[in-house]
Amino acid sequence: MIDDFKETKAKMSKAIAAMEQKFTIVRAGRANPAILNKVVVPYYGVATPLQSLANISIPEARQLLIRPFDKTTIGAIEKAIYESDLGLTPINDGENIRINIPQLTEERRLELIKQVKAMGEETKISLRNIRHETINDIKKQAVSEDEEKRLISQLQLIIDDYNKEIEEKLKTKEQELLTI
Repeated sequence: MIDDFKETKAKMSKAIAAMEQKFTIVRAGRANPAILNKVVVPYYGVATPLQSLANISIPEARQLLIRPFDKTTIGAIEKAIYESDLGLTPINDGENIRINIPQLTEERRLELIKQVKAMGEETKISLRNIRHETINDIKKQAVSEDEEKRLISQLQLIIDDYNKEIEEKLKTKEQELLTI
């Protein structure tokens, strides 16, 4: 029986975790190594994540320092960062790459908030799809009509809780982006 909705809750929690992971990529004017997570560097003909080729640290609040394990990859890393859609400019000193994180303009902050809201809406759509799958599972079971309605209303309460959680996380990220 679906009474406890464990599988449904697990799927919803994964959807929210995925949203939070996407939030880490949205930079808030501070240095965060997670903004480089989607940078892929061609290394001996293989597309390799930057984290596998270098150590990324934060020497200052608004700067990232990338130390390649293999110094011959420094040019490829620099090129990959330029070609990414992050809008960051790497500074190559021959051994390391420094990235200064620029101060966000008000216009850019509002643009990032729109992106974050879109990510939240995608997550809500995922929750609705999970709810739809669960309702179909409930209807396939041989239960009475009253029991079916009770399970569906119980599922809706769970969805409402997860939607509130999404809204709280969205507000937190918006505040982070608006903070100068």
